[in-house]
Amino acid sequence: AAGDPEPVEHGPSIHDCGFTARYVVILDLPVTFSMRSLIGGHRFPYKWNPKHRARVGLLPRGGDASAVIWCDVDPAYVFHVANAFDAPDGTVVVDVVAYESMFNGNLRGPSGKGALERWTIDPVTKSVKRKVVDAQPQEFPRADERRLGQPYRYLYTSASASADEVPPGSKLVKHDMERATRQVHDFGPGRYPGEFVFVPAPAGSAEDEGWLMGLVVDSEHETTDLVILDAREFEGEPVAAVHLPHRVPPGFHGNWVPN
Repeated sequence: AAGDPEPVEHGPSIHDCGFTARYVVILDLPVTFSMRSLIGGHRFPYKWNPKHRARVGLLPRGGDASAVIWCDVDPAYVFHVANAFDAPDGTVVVDVVAYESMFNGNLRGPSGKGALERWTIDPVTKSVKRKVVDAQPQEFPRADERRLGQPYRYLYTSASASADEVPPGSKLVKHDMERATRQVHDFGPGRYPGEFVFVPAPAGSAEDEGWLMGLVVDSEHETTDLVILDAREFEGEPVAAVHLPHRVPPGFHGNWVPN
């Protein structure tokens, strides 16, 4: 807001991380805490700070803070990491939903859309190469959790038609990260899916052999369905739905517990 004091950086603003077989991945991006804003009575003392160095850290397994390899990256902001893994050439691959900036004049959220990107981190040159996988606005990336920290193929996201769409879009997207293709499941007008969780079939099943489970809100009727999709028939009709006669408030970061 106009008249707010300038943000004062405190600490590194480490807010999210992933992991690989060799490293813990640390994101230190340009949103910082301002003690001056807090003392001045501002209820949300976090802001985009272009003076803060944007970087990604690779912490070797078993290492301490002095062992972190810091790699510069073009300024961006990431809420959610989909997965991270070691590549054969010694680099580290991290798949993220990236925004141009966050809390930059608008303290309610991002500036610009959230695009699916692949970041390739080189610990030798201490650099990060960013590649846009899908520019359509999307969020809440989820993969088969059996593949976390390892090379993987399939990724699922919730997608919006535009960056300004509220609530977010009526679609789920299945990304084939190897073939660079995508499939879309559209729940229809006025029906908004939350973050879907992948539920694998019994042990020994393929990576996309299982189901996707999540809540879909019907805004017109103020009801909610717990919907189950066959991950291999992603664009087909749901295999099951449990109807709830009321609206469930939006949520995210659920997990499947088999027992």
